[in-house]
Amino acid sequence: MDNATPHEPDASDEASGDRRRISRKGLLKAALVASAAPLLAGGGVALARDAASTGNGPLAPTPECDDGDDTTPPQMEGPYFKPNSPRRTSLVTPSTPGVPLTVSGYVFGRACRPISGALLDFWQADTNGAYDMAQFAFRGHQFTGTDGSFSLTTIVPGLYPGRTRHIHVKAQAPGGRILTTQLYFPNEPRNNTDALFDPELLMNVRNVGNGRQGTFDFVLDVAQTPNPTGTPTEPGSTTWAAGTSYRAGDRVTYGGVAYRCLQAHQAVSGWEPPNVPALWERG
Repeated sequence: MDNATPHEPDASDEASGDRRRISRKGLLKAALVASAAPLLAGGGVALARDAASTGNGPLAPTPECDDGDDTTPPQMEGPYFKPNSPRRTSLVTPSTPGVPLTVSGYVFGRACRPISGALLDFWQADTNGAYDMAQFAFRGHQFTGTDGSFSLTTIVPGLYPGRTRHIHVKAQAPGGRILTTQLYFPNEPRNNTDALFDPELLMNVRNVGNGRQGTFDFVLDVAQTPNPTGTPTEPGSTTWAAGTSYRAGDRVTYGGVAYRCLQAHQAVSGWEPPNVPALWERG
């Protein structure tokens, strides 16, 4: 691989995790996008954005992300992994058969802070349910941006005996241990019969045109110091203020740095622009 070679997972990487409570990272992610259109209807992961869209009352403020978080559950590697995949964010060409799919999201550590430069190595079956073991079709790795974000362009994988639809991935923070896991699609009949299926690994998926869009955030077992939630310590002016209702496109300064609002929201302590790249971008 370019720039990074994941190590082989040990037994602890393959151990199945206990069922966990709803994590603070999950609630934070959901609340950040509560003003946007729901990503799925009639199934999949229940998010705060879904409650907002159905008019079930205002969303409660999300707690500050300062006490750690639940990590993404590991899953088995399976027999089809190949090392040294090419570095790329798209696994398809305009003529590739199948239903177009984009998968995007963020990689976080235990304190809900994004991880820059995290390695994500994806592999999957083609539209007919076959894996390419001779070359590197539907295989590729990439690194998260400075805001911890990633985006993959591919197709919806096909089915093969014994498994529901899924995408394999290895995720690794710089210098950290590797997480081997799989991502799943909501409302798939075989989810109920696949022994490996884990609802905690469901993506949020919606139909867009002739394709589909999925979102998923990874939480790696990386210790982090929580971002400050009180008075900013950075030098410079600050116009951002908790309690203010911001609209997409609004501009503020925080610690002397300019930011543009990406999604409408009401600011709360802990959502300062440097802390939440889902809401603010520099510039």
